[in-house]
Amino acid sequence: MGTQGLKYRVNISIDDVSPHPMASVKVLDRCEELIKVFPDIKISLFVPIAYWRTKRLSVVTKEPLVIWKYPEFCDVIKNLSPDNYEICYHGYYHGIPGENDNNEFLDIEYDEAIKRTKSMKRQVAKAGLQDVFKPIFRPPAWRMGPQAWDALNEEGFELFAVTDIDYALESYQGKDKEYRSNYSTVFPPFRPLELKESCGIVYHACEWDRNYMSKSHTEELIELLADNKENIEFVFMENL
Repeated sequence: MGTQGLKYRVNISIDDVSPHPMASVKVLDRCEELIKVFPDIKISLFVPIAYWRTKRLSVVTKEPLVIWKYPEFCDVIKNLSPDNYEICYHGYYHGIPGENDNNEFLDIEYDEAIKRTKSMKRQVAKAGLQDVFKPIFRPPAWRMGPQAWDALNEEGFELFAVTDIDYALESYQGKDKEYRSNYSTVFPPFRPLELKESCGIVYHACEWDRNYMSKSHTEELIELLADNKENIEFVFMENL
């Protein structure tokens, strides 16, 4: 049951939305189920610009999935309703090709981070999506070193969508307090599905992840939101 008088600001975000066949816009079917029940819901999609999985054998791709090479993907992203969706950055490759799939911005030096950030923006422009993507960045696997923070800020990123997990905070080295940041803290099943006053609820588009926005996760989320509908304000990232 809902809690009388308590107002929750809620954002739903989905990471790793990409042209990868197992981390794709198929997840938007789940989003549309949410929109049918909650027409004012706000969903933030975090897109790796050249998604490249090289370590997990079952999902490896031979080359980076640079978004402009996939016009159907770009058309879907471009035509999403801005009333319900916003599109944000989630790294270039997401990982370090050949080394790991997740820590792209963890130990990166400033000059390389500038180069990587410029590449992200250049590929987005080549895809014709420069007016669709917002200057909001979520680091792959939450981790990001201090020089990456400085570089992204220098390149015009205005908001960092991060978390308060210990290993993530350690990687930030205090930069999350220096720059504008908000913290998503609910990602089932790793952190239980619940509502908080400022509530960023995170899922993944990748089907191999336990946090994948599956049918059961979607049903569970709908039930929670419906039980508290009168006390919820849906917001995009900048208002979380």
